[in-house]
Amino acid sequence: MTRAHDLHHNPSAAAGPARRASLLTGLLLGALLLGSGLLDSGLTVTMPSLRAADGAGISFESLPDRTRVMIDGALFTEYRHGGLAKPVLFPLVGPHGERLTRGWPLEEGVAGEAHDHPHHESLWFTHGSVNGIDFWAKAKGPWPAAAGAEPIPRIVQNSLEATAPGARPMALESTNTWVAPDGAVVCTDTRRFAFSADDTGRTIDVAVTLHADHGPVTLGDTKEGTMALRVVSALQPKDANGSTGAAGRIVNSAGQENAAAWGKPARWVDYSGTVGGHAVGIAILDHPNNLRHPTCWHARDYGLFAANPFGLHDFTGAAKGSGDHTIPAGGSLTLRYRIVIHDGDAAAAGIEGRWRDWTGAAP
Repeated sequence: MTRAHDLHHNPSAAAGPARRASLLTGLLLGALLLGSGLLDSGLTVTMPSLRAADGAGISFESLPDRTRVMIDGALFTEYRHGGLAKPVLFPLVGPHGERLTRGWPLEEGVAGEAHDHPHHESLWFTHGSVNGIDFWAKAKGPWPAAAGAEPIPRIVQNSLEATAPGARPMALESTNTWVAPDGAVVCTDTRRFAFSADDTGRTIDVAVTLHADHGPVTLGDTKEGTMALRVVSALQPKDANGSTGAAGRIVNSAGQENAAAWGKPARWVDYSGTVGGHAVGIAILDHPNNLRHPTCWHARDYGLFAANPFGLHDFTGAAKGSGDHTIPAGGSLTLRYRIVIHDGDAAAAGIEGRWRDWTGAAP
């Protein structure tokens, strides 16, 4: 397996012959389904992934609608790619077995959870204006939709691959098609999720490359996006929308806390608190090569936080449209993030140092 940086830019060229063939098969199958209209009916095609483990005890288990990511035989997360309007990671489980992402709407009956914003599905990537189409608030819930329901945008998986046994880090790579409510293809993406764990925490490295392979793609100036998490109530700074038990803290790389972190540019944002009797936290780190780094953050004290380089009008008061970014036809845009689940708060976990280690930035 090649270096992650190379793979982000050209995954098929970086893969071995067998993996290239499998990826090509998935893409051809997806194209056939598009032509037949089956893809527009919500069918997800999942290429077989491998049941494998690495030296850190991370293994994958493939099921028809999801791939389970295990650490030493215990669940870390599931990459859910079937039965939903967009792929998500749910839940994110901390080192002591505590869940750090909200259960609802993917799971019912969790005490103290708010039932607001049903499109906040654990951990996900999408945006609120993609060629004017809202893939943020409207791409949500079960798919296919019930008979007679209003058509919604959706992100449909075409292929899924896992790294070979023994690879480090263990990673899942998928190709996906962004489909408008009328069935038209807006664009495609390639995603890579690399998982690692040690005594200091659990990490997910995320790389998403958007491909403007069906014409230009404009990611619009809106706060509704983009690389996002919805945390459990205990990590929220305040109770809201019916939630209870909030006693968490937000801090960003600039030292701004709680509501003051909303809309501000920062290298990273961290939520921490006490869950199940353990002091834990979760952070998203923004890569220096990303568009408009350091990104602005849609970081809410009710538990949503999202890295969003596009929402400049909302975040900074810039003229409307200032945050628009157009990928020209045939072009692409890659965004990279690191998700860190850790003990303690951001200072105790050394989140700034982790960002520098990841990016190679000088102290």
